[in-house]
Amino acid sequence: MDAIRITTAGSSPQDDLARRQKKYVIAMTIRTLCFVGAAISGAAGIHWLWPILIAGAIVLPYVAVVMANAGDSRSSELPLTGGGDAQRQLGQAHHDEQGGHGA
Repeated sequence: MDAIRITTAGSSPQDDLARRQKKYVIAMTIRTLCFVGAAISGAAGIHWLWPILIAGAIVLPYVAVVMANAGDSRSSELPLTGGGDAQRQLGQAHHDEQGGHGA
């Protein structure tokens, strides 16, 4: 069994789902505020603001899905303490330099 460093261990499925749902709800709340802001700015005669808010409201669903589906950014590229390397793999066997099999 391989050792797992706590810094690279993934979160539980329940925590991961809760994190994704929270990110999605935040993005959709911002999208709703963009729509409301666009309606208010359009009614108030701020003609340069409402198209920007509508564009944000159109793009935010894509951004929300990408953010919600983004993987955990933790990495196992750092070596283990004590000199071990988490990415080490076995290579080909090396013969001694003279081309023989030893003495």
